[in-house]
Amino acid sequence: MSSAEKPASGRARTTRSTAKGAAAKSGGAKGGTAKSAAPKGGTDSGVRRVAVIGANRIPFARSNGPYANASNQDMLTAALDGLISRFSLQGERIGEVAAGAVLKHSRDFNLARECVLGSALSPETPAADVQMACGTGLQAIVNVANKIALGQIDSAIAGGVDTTSDAPLAVNDKLRKLLVQLNAAKSAGDRLKLLAKIRPGHIVPEIPRNSEPRTGLSMGEHASVTAKEWDISRAAQDELAATSHQRLAAAYERGFFDDLLTPFLKLSKDQNLRADSTAEKLGKLKPAFGGPEGTMTAGNSTPLSDGASTVLLATEEWAKERNLPVLAYLTFSQTAAVDYVHGDEGLLMAPAYAVPRMLARAGLSLQDFDYYEIHEAFASQVLATLKAWEDPAFAKEKLGQDAPLGSIDRAKLNVNGSSLAAGHPFAATGGRIVATLAKLLDEKGSGRGLISICAAGGQGITAILEK
Repeated sequence: MSSAEKPASGRARTTRSTAKGAAAKSGGAKGGTAKSAAPKGGTDSGVRRVAVIGANRIPFARSNGPYANASNQDMLTAALDGLISRFSLQGERIGEVAAGAVLKHSRDFNLARECVLGSALSPETPAADVQMACGTGLQAIVNVANKIALGQIDSAIAGGVDTTSDAPLAVNDKLRKLLVQLNAAKSAGDRLKLLAKIRPGHIVPEIPRNSEPRTGLSMGEHASVTAKEWDISRAAQDELAATSHQRLAAAYERGFFDDLLTPFLKLSKDQNLRADSTAEKLGKLKPAFGGPEGTMTAGNSTPLSDGASTVLLATEEWAKERNLPVLAYLTFSQTAAVDYVHGDEGLLMAPAYAVPRMLARAGLSLQDFDYYEIHEAFASQVLATLKAWEDPAFAKEKLGQDAPLGSIDRAKLNVNGSSLAAGHPFAATGGRIVATLAKLLDEKGSGRGLISICAAGGQGITAILEK
């Protein structure tokens, strides 16, 4: 086995794609990666299949808990080294590492590269930071997958990390401006004059806010508006949340995460998990968003969390040379955004638009999937998205379609639990979801899965995995 990444061939191997017409020919440029077979009558496309080889993450922890003193770099390096160890990549030069964090200190300006340098990978492995709010992890995966598909690299690692325990505190902006002037002052007298201008209010730091800069509303407050508009009941939200905990607990019990997770700082499973959670217990919690009559609580909303995840992707040839398995293939992806500021759409509803666009490109219907992994930022957000896909008015007025996408089999939704149970370290969620879905498809031996992740800023990112 070579310790260095083999250069990509000048011409990518031709494979089959499920995308139709011109959309298929644009593959990597528009976010869709290559596919091996065309069950819906695809066309030839000069892109390579992108294989999900495996993954590793650390358990997710509640904010200010076990990881209170761990940095983004500490956690992402731990997740990365766990992946390296699992697949014997020590000293290997990987094509690229792409990862990011939503909450970053200034010292983390080159986070992905610093984590590579602190890991067992070859220091010749290049790395790049990515940021797309809660979609960061999946966007990083898509970015490097397209490079693999286009023949630019043969292997890559992607993922993300976030800590709300070690959130950066910005210097008061007025104090910052005074300090800049102080640094440029020419004499001791000038410096003393500037120091005399400092007031008590200047030393108050800018605390990170979980709110949208253009509206001043938190994500939960935005979601509560959407929940009311779509008439999402409290009972339905609590039921979905309880099911998430129960399914995640069952997945741990059967050892599903044994080869997807490595312990970190004495934590061996997701700290937020409540195996005995029930809709009845969750129903006793007070509303957290939407006022006294609100339906959203701390139990049916994701908690602030810390954690990191990584995913290994490659060509089939790269995997075969190293005798590594292929869990699944990343075949299509789509991003979308909505005008939640001036328009009438909810902050977290972008996936409701991204999925139908992706399905149209792939020549698939919403029912053509064995699994659905919909990120549970809030139970209400998941339910509102599903309701939108079932709504004839939404299909006609918002999507410009004659008929709605329809309903899905809820038994196929988040079958091993999701963010409500595991937690949601913003940039780490995409890697967790891709790892879970890829292994589910590998266990089944065939099939297709859909990923949907909403993100702050009114954005969303979706993807399709196939086996």
